[in-house]
Amino acid sequence: MTTRIKVFPFLVLIGQLLLLLPRHRNSAYAAAGGKWDLLMSNIGISSMHMQLLNNDRVIMYDRTDFGASNISLPNGKCRNNTNDLALKIDCTAHSVEYDVSTNSIRPLMVQTDVWCSSGSATSDGTLVQTGGFNDGEKVVRVSKPCNGNKSTCDWREIENALMQSRWYATNHVLPDGRQIIIGGREAFNYEFYPKTLTTNNIFNLTFLQQTNDPREENNLYPFVFLNVDGNLFIFANNRAILFDYTRDMIVKTYPQIPGGDPRNYPSTGSAVLLPLKNLEAQIIQAEVLVCGGTKNGSFLRAQRGKFLGALNTCGRIRITDPNPQWVMETMPLARIMSDMVILPNGNVLIINGAAAGTAGWELGRSPVLSPVIYRPDNPVNSRFEAQNPSTIPRMYHSTTILLRDGRVLVGGSNPHGLYNFTGVLYPTELSLEAFSPSYLDSDSVNLRPQIISPASRRKVKYGGQVNIRFIVPGPINRNLVKVTMVAPGFNTHSFTMNQRILVLSSGNVTQVGTSTYKINSIFPNSSKLAPPGYYMLFVVHQDIPSEGIWIRI
Repeated sequence: MTTRIKVFPFLVLIGQLLLLLPRHRNSAYAAAGGKWDLLMSNIGISSMHMQLLNNDRVIMYDRTDFGASNISLPNGKCRNNTNDLALKIDCTAHSVEYDVSTNSIRPLMVQTDVWCSSGSATSDGTLVQTGGFNDGEKVVRVSKPCNGNKSTCDWREIENALMQSRWYATNHVLPDGRQIIIGGREAFNYEFYPKTLTTNNIFNLTFLQQTNDPREENNLYPFVFLNVDGNLFIFANNRAILFDYTRDMIVKTYPQIPGGDPRNYPSTGSAVLLPLKNLEAQIIQAEVLVCGGTKNGSFLRAQRGKFLGALNTCGRIRITDPNPQWVMETMPLARIMSDMVILPNGNVLIINGAAAGTAGWELGRSPVLSPVIYRPDNPVNSRFEAQNPSTIPRMYHSTTILLRDGRVLVGGSNPHGLYNFTGVLYPTELSLEAFSPSYLDSDSVNLRPQIISPASRRKVKYGGQVNIRFIVPGPINRNLVKVTMVAPGFNTHSFTMNQRILVLSSGNVTQVGTSTYKINSIFPNSSKLAPPGYYMLFVVHQDIPSEGIWIRI
């Protein structure tokens, strides 16, 4: 197998001289407050969608209809591409598999247009990806983790597997292992995959029609989270509901987020479900954090050249309260098109994006290069901390996910209809970076746990108990040890679908050898708390996580 990778020069404006800093593979940009490493200067595609699989490989793809990519399909493969804007016979790949352990890529062949699609990893670890554009709008694509002969693993596509065109939709894994697919452009409804006799249909959701702003929308890629009661929290535009999909009814309507500004695509903010704790309590609380967006919505204004500023506010709401209310907080940096990644210690990384404009072709301005850490357990007004900046703007169509080693993978950025490497304000970006939070600094080595058992890929049952043995080389504070499990999410367009973290109920830490300890942890007793599937399990000591292991519940 051979691949063809070409690097194009970037045309950079004089006012952006920072971008002219040299890039070297594995060179660090900064040493404290988080560290950036350039992993690959060119992966062949601009990563618009990203999912970590349980074999520690990351599936990435962009779209199939805007010309040749920078990496060839293997073995002389080509595809007929009648929907391409620039190329009818395409011998290049628009999807790649990134191997974290070897820092290498492998081209994959996707046949139909995956542009602005959605997806989730299923209970057996398979990425099931849904919808897209043109010939891909009703297609389901399957990518199984490749553990054998990796050269034979590729996408499998199922035509007309969806009943509704799904473009800019959101997916979530349900307690029974199915996916629910909600919304999309001109799709004010939802459906399930795979289908059953009772769900072989589309179901209307008038809430999506009610939150649709004329000519701007602002309710695409709705923020969807599985609540602890099994219902779905759905946030679109500036409003939210609690939805019982089993009875097809709204069971709670939340107050509008203060200010009334839109937070969903194209006025793109981001959102996370904060860590779920006290999992054996009679009442388990759940909170959602929504950050960023565009003041007043700005899609039409941006099209006219009026680039309004991004929002610098976050709204936090306890969605399980009988009378829930938003609490507003102020970020140190305003953002649109940012991503929010839950870290193994329960903190949230806010990264990528711009300070003005909106999502869409050429409509973002003023890249925000510095990530921000949000510490949800800190007192109000002491939760945000800016981190060291990258040198690479990550604008429209950038992506971010958590890796098992605690780093955060960052790629993409292509705010153009085609691959444009010159003559534009923000060139198409083919590079791949890693951001290492400060918990990976060398001065934390003595405090960092190392899991020695169980072995990775352990299967556990709901409510099951597991003794976890780990090493801490230096002094240990046994009161500051916790065990977390993180679901790897599907990231695109500033939202990570199916992302969640649970803090396991655990017993006391006991010493069993030199620098070796044991903690007995109890796994969630319900799939409403943790849908079935693969999770990354971490031991966290003084906010410093171990490298994770894979577990399947």
